Formats: sequence, C-alpha cells, structure tokens
Amino acid sequence: GWREAVAAAAGALQAGGLVAVPTDTVYGVACLAQDSAAVRSIYSLKGRNGSKPLAICLGDVERLYRYCHVNVPDELLRDLLPGPVTLVLERSEELNKDLNPFTSLVGVRIPDHPFMRDLARACSGPLALTSANISSQGSTLTVLEFQDLWPQLSLVIDGGPIGDIQSPECRLGSTVVDLSVSGKFSIIRPGCALTPTVEILKKKYGLEPESS
Repeated sequence: GWREAVAAAAGALQAGGLVAVPTDTVYGVACLAQDSAAVRSIYSLKGRNGSKPLAICLGDVERLYRYCHVNVPDELLRDLLPGPVTLVLERSEELNKDLNPFTSLVGVRIPDHPFMRDLARACSGPLALTSANISSQGSTLTVLEFQDLWPQLSLVIDGGPIGDIQSPECRLGSTVVDLSVSGKFSIIRPGCALTPTVEILKKKYGLEPESS
C-alpha cells in the first residue's frame, strides 16, 4: 500500500489537487508550489489571510539549493533537516512568483517523515505545505480532527495519530527560524523544537540571535 499511496498522492498533486498528509509534527495540506491555481485553492480552503506565507516542502537537503539562496554551512542544514524545523531563507528565481509574492523569503520544510519525503521526491517541484486546519483553529493530529476540510481535498492520507494527541506540546507545529541574515538567526515561531534548534545554532555554529 505504501508505494500506491505515494503514487496516488503524487498523481492528485500533479492534477492540481490538494492532499492532506501526515508530517513529523501535525497533519498538513499540500499542493504543488509551482501551480498558482492550487496555491490559491489552499488559501481559500483554510480561509487564510493572503499575506500569510506558505512554506515549501522538499524531500532532500540537496534540492533546497535550487529554490533558496543559502548563506549557512551545508552541515548546519543537515543538523536541522530533516526534522520539525522550518528554515526561512532568501528565495531563488526558480520559485513560483505567485507563491508568497509579498516577500523575498521562503520557509523550507523537510519533515522527518518517510511518507512526506517519498511524496516530495515523487513530485517534480517543491510542495507548498500548511497545517490541515481552518486558519486560527488548532492544529490537527488525526485525520478526523479536520473532517470539515475533507470535501475540498482530492485525497486524505491517514498516517494514524501523530505524537501524543493529549499533549498540547504536540500541536505546536515546527519551529520556524529565519536564517536569511548572515551570522544571525531569529525565531519566528517557537514550535516544538525550540531548545535543540537554538542550541545547535548558537553553540555549534556561533550564530547570534537577532535582536527583535
């Protein structure tokens, strides 16, 4: 069933659909980032403010260089990715201009989840990824928690419950860190991996927190 599920999800995405997917943090909704109509569909699905950016999701660190301008060591990327962290970097010209047109930055996710990585590898370009919930509502750890979105999705991949559904910490989503300024970092969202992420950035790589 695994290969069939990856193939079915990739097919639905290539056809312009929205697919609900399990990640290493919470359930997400994905579409092809280079497909402008699908990106618009994600915003209307979530009732999301058009000025809130979407992250992109890739299967491997190597692919990140195509869509971002990276000014940190490759080893730093590999210390944090794959994992429950979104790295915000300068976007490259390769990325769809209709994806977050209001910012020169983009958040990149490589979830530490085998299904998501296989799915990202099965698609030609990056996926746009957001949490599977209506904007401003809580993030979801089981597919039943976002049942109200099912009718608007091409496919729902049920990966079972993610983490401990009783634990509020499990619903925090990824830690979002801006690495677009050389030598510095700033935390945009503390998320579920704040302490280990900051430790790596400060202790191992000597990055300074940017004063807000």
